Amino acid sequence: MEETTPEARQKTPDILIVDDTPANLQLLTEMLKKRGYRVRPVPGAKLAIQAIQKEKPDLILLDINMPEMNGYEVCERLKADETLKDIPILFISALDETIDKIKAFAAGGVDYVTKPFQFEEVEARVQTHLKLHQLQIELESRNRQLQESNDQLRKLEELKDNLTDMIVHDMRSPLIGITGILGMLERDAGNKLSADEQVMLSDSRSSGLVLVGM
Repeated sequence: MEETTPEARQKTPDILIVDDTPANLQLLTEMLKKRGYRVRPVPGAKLAIQAIQKEKPDLILLDINMPEMNGYEVCERLKADETLKDIPILFISALDETIDKIKAFAAGGVDYVTKPFQFEEVEARVQTHLKLHQLQIELESRNRQLQESNDQLRKLEELKDNLTDMIVHDMRSPLIGITGILGMLERDAGNKLSADEQVMLSDSRSSGLVLVGM
């Protein structure tokens, strides 16, 4: 049998199943493994939290009724963790009461699967929420890229404005000097110049003053 490469394993969705009933754990594990998922079965809540903190899964199937800590408590603890809160959690339970579904969604779960399992239903819900989770990751990544692009554009605008201010400052002083000299020439040497030369001198000083104003 061909060995799976690390790169291939990274692309395979990682599903963590938490259930204190061995038969349910085995059934779900076999179901999902046959569909090519990487499955990590965990028989208890505390072990599940440790496993999740050690390696973040792409999706969690979480039993509600467990002795040491129920699924609602596990979910609330994960949602309180900034690094784990985005993992989609599907609750699994033999209960099918409306109040239990309300609790599941209030705790942070994205869906609810009841026992006995219908594999087509489980697979459809798993695929849907894995896809939604991937789309969310891609959207957040694009938003970060857009924000980075906006930040870079803002920095470029600031650099452009600073450069413009520097150029204006550097040009203003010599332009004032030039227009001042032209004004002196216009006053002192006017009688020594022809009419056309006086017009050119006046136009030059006027153009210089326009540049200073700009």
